Amino acid sequence: MITILDNAYKRLTELRKKHNKKFVRLSVKGGGCAGFNYDWSFTDEEQREDIVIDDMLVIDRINELYLTGMELDYTYDDFESAFVFNNPKATSSCGCGTSFSV
Repeated sequence: MITILDNAYKRLTELRKKHNKKFVRLSVKGGGCAGFNYDWSFTDEEQREDIVIDDMLVIDRINELYLTGMELDYTYDDFESAFVFNNPKATSSCGCGTSFSV
């Protein structure tokens, strides 16, 4: 469903350890300048409706429609770092890359 690239995998591992949580949760919420936002949180439990990816990322099945086929990457340099969402379902996105439309 989602491919977690190496840099994103490493960053998600760091974040789980830092927050002492088993999973990072990725959701899609309405809002943002393009219509939908990616929303992050942490959890120790998976719900019955969750899809677990690489034993670290959980996504509620209701968000599958928006996220199927996405590649999650993480970029960093001396001045900034961010998750990068290469989402084939997104028809457009905002300049910051965290808001998209379908």
